[in-house]
Amino acid sequence: MSSVTLTAKAIRRSLLAVATTSVVTTGLFASAAVSAEEQVQKVERIEVTGSRIKRADMETASPVSVIDASAIISSGATSIDDILQQMTSTGGAMTNAAVNNGSGGDASINLRGLGSNRTLVLVNGRRMIASGTGAASTVDLNTIPVSIIQRVEILKDGASAIYGTDAIAGVVNIILKRDFDGFEMNVQTGMSGQGDADETSLDFTMGNTFDKGNVVINAQYTNRGDASQADRDFSDCPISEKGDPGSIELYCGGSSYSEGGHIWGETASLSGLGGEYHEFTDEDKYNYAKDSYLSTPMERINLSFSGSYELSDSILFFSEAMYSKRWSSQQMAPQPIWNSDVWTYEPESAGGFMTDDLLPWIAAGEEVSYGRRMVESGTRDFSQNVDTVRIVLGLEGEFDNGWTWDASYNKGKNDSVDTLANLHNLGSISDAVLEGTFDPFLQSSWEGDSIEPYIYTEVNSGGSELDIFAATLSGDIVDLPAGVLGFAAGIEHREESAYYTPDSLTAQGLANDPRVEATAGSFQVDEVYAELAIPLLSDLPFAQQVDLSAAMRYFDYNTFGDDTTWKLGLTWRMTDDLMFRGGLSTAFRAPTVNELYGGASPSFDYIVHPATDQDQAEVTVGGNDLLTPEEADITTLGFVYSPSFVEGLSLTVDYYDIEISNTITAVDSNYVANQCMDANGAKINADTALCQAANIEIDGSGRISFDNGLQNIGETNTSGYDINIAYVFDAAGLSWKANLDTTLLSEYEEFDQDGTAVDYRGFITGNAGSFAKIKTNLDLTASGDDWSATYEVRYIDGMDSFACEDDPSACYAPSVDSIVYHDLSGSYDLTETVRLSGGVNNIFDKEPPYYTGNLDSNTDPYTYDVLGRYFFVRASVKF
Repeated sequence: MSSVTLTAKAIRRSLLAVATTSVVTTGLFASAAVSAEEQVQKVERIEVTGSRIKRADMETASPVSVIDASAIISSGATSIDDILQQMTSTGGAMTNAAVNNGSGGDASINLRGLGSNRTLVLVNGRRMIASGTGAASTVDLNTIPVSIIQRVEILKDGASAIYGTDAIAGVVNIILKRDFDGFEMNVQTGMSGQGDADETSLDFTMGNTFDKGNVVINAQYTNRGDASQADRDFSDCPISEKGDPGSIELYCGGSSYSEGGHIWGETASLSGLGGEYHEFTDEDKYNYAKDSYLSTPMERINLSFSGSYELSDSILFFSEAMYSKRWSSQQMAPQPIWNSDVWTYEPESAGGFMTDDLLPWIAAGEEVSYGRRMVESGTRDFSQNVDTVRIVLGLEGEFDNGWTWDASYNKGKNDSVDTLANLHNLGSISDAVLEGTFDPFLQSSWEGDSIEPYIYTEVNSGGSELDIFAATLSGDIVDLPAGVLGFAAGIEHREESAYYTPDSLTAQGLANDPRVEATAGSFQVDEVYAELAIPLLSDLPFAQQVDLSAAMRYFDYNTFGDDTTWKLGLTWRMTDDLMFRGGLSTAFRAPTVNELYGGASPSFDYIVHPATDQDQAEVTVGGNDLLTPEEADITTLGFVYSPSFVEGLSLTVDYYDIEISNTITAVDSNYVANQCMDANGAKINADTALCQAANIEIDGSGRISFDNGLQNIGETNTSGYDINIAYVFDAAGLSWKANLDTTLLSEYEEFDQDGTAVDYRGFITGNAGSFAKIKTNLDLTASGDDWSATYEVRYIDGMDSFACEDDPSACYAPSVDSIVYHDLSGSYDLTETVRLSGGVNNIFDKEPPYYTGNLDSNTDPYTYDVLGRYFFVRASVKF
């Protein structure tokens, strides 16, 4: 049988037991595998992430990290993104509970800061359906039940030759429990030190292994409460800056789309705050932070099933099924509205229908721009109702010659409905103003029965679908002097489709925001791949074992045509203690349905620009059906050192270099605004491709707007080092595990369509997250007979604000200091069947840093902990 035997499973568990409670590289596995070499030779081979060839050990030429179930439990995570996003190899923008504006309730992983769409997420070695709202193009980690995860393998290397598109930054392979016997139930609850963001999770798992197969059933329910920006000193108002360089001051600012209305005339700027018009000042700005969530609520149900049955001595039927139901919501300040049509002031005293209240400042017949914060109608309430289903059916078997095969069908489907309440039909309001039946300058016009007919709830729907037919063949071709020549090959046919149908009013542009177009489309691809594991040398001085791996994939898309990608890897074990490894590969990322066919829609991006006091620009984004795949050249080099004179110690160092060309992206909004508009609001650099495509302008309210759709532009290059030191030892009558993970970022550059380099290394941005030069995690676990305790330290290096790159002196906070988080957790076995555990994250209640050009909550919720000290407790019953 190609399924792993009980003996093999026991060896694999022993290897995983060596792993620390956090992220561990293959260096530990290499050491453990060597020490158990005689046993490993007797077991059947297993498949390791990054290769389709089944092996008797877990060594490959590519760096693989592992997070086991104990690490997930000790962190208090109820969703796998909680722990994946803390890895040192992550960066950039990762949606999570702290992202209130624009997250849609999703949770994502972003290896190397290259974007979630360049990190391939697998479940049990097979693709996971993209999920979320609209025409989703990335995997929502909320759909994967954390309670049934056996381990997570993270391949920090390109793997398109093995898995196809998206595997540029790496692969996250989430492996679920398939051989569980018995019953287990867990109850966990937690809350922040401020008494908010409470979260409760309940799950149970049942499994049974019988003569011809096994069945595992799991259910998990999670309910997460909210926290408000108003309840933290660092986020209770949007901080603004004023003054000249050297004497810049902070003040509680906000939006110029203010309560009571804001009127821009030819010479006047008026506020209606308080019911009486007066000259607009900073005190009239609207504090939108007080209405916004700091952490967003969610309710989630996850159901999963796996089973297998031996149809004969050589054929096994297997199946997997997952269902996820998510209800999530976000809350933002009342809608800001503005007039897209020109409004002419027509006071009653001049024979018009409007109030005379503006006359001291605005002349009759004068054209004005108008903005208003619709506090009378209440906050903008976002909600998502998302259903995701994944089913895998397949057969696997073994031929008489020992070769194994499998054939499978992978079906995924995602449907969503998202709503946005308390919006206003400004198209109808503007018509009424022009017809003389609605006076926008009379405060009572925006209240009660007068405004109620214009209030509506936006209802959008979307979904995606995935179908994959796949078959693989793997085995040993021939015995060579240095070992066995391994082989794997396979074919895949994949079809993906997605759609997004916006609300009818939104689609017609009758809401205050610009119109949103529908999205619909599909593509299909046929792929063939092959892989070889070639032993070159063995049992020689300084060449105990040298192996070469090679893989190639051919793909043919109906959208853009065909191409190939390849990978070469080398492992050179010099001695029992020292192994070198390296790899060269090409990778690709095909444009998704949303990138190809996404309708134009508005995005309000945070910017800092001297031509406006508004901190958001109206950016029109959308798809492009002429997009072609991204291509990448990837190099990794490293070594694993496990000194025999220090038992249990392992050191790994890996260098990575990723060069992406034909990048599918939109240029950073701050960069576009500053490249294409000067401090006085005039267009500049009009002869460049960047600014010609931007169509940048500034409206009467001072808001900058431009186009920033997806294009194949320039390049993205990043490089750095991953360093891991792991030590397992006994001392003071206890078992100890220590693990130190560090990522050093050497380079992160993007090039626009004009070939201009944008360097993000060491910068924190307002839209794309952060790119710290150094990130480090340290874990130390002590274990007794019936207890364990884990202490974790997380370090993020200081960074400079990208918005202040050109002139740091013009910013109050052009940089952020380094930050260190401390976490503590422990568990105690009350009986053989009952375990109690708990912990405190961010023990010292470290606040996230403020920086000029921040994203939200006056900080970067992609990167920093915004909740502060957090407590959790857990009870587990297993028998």
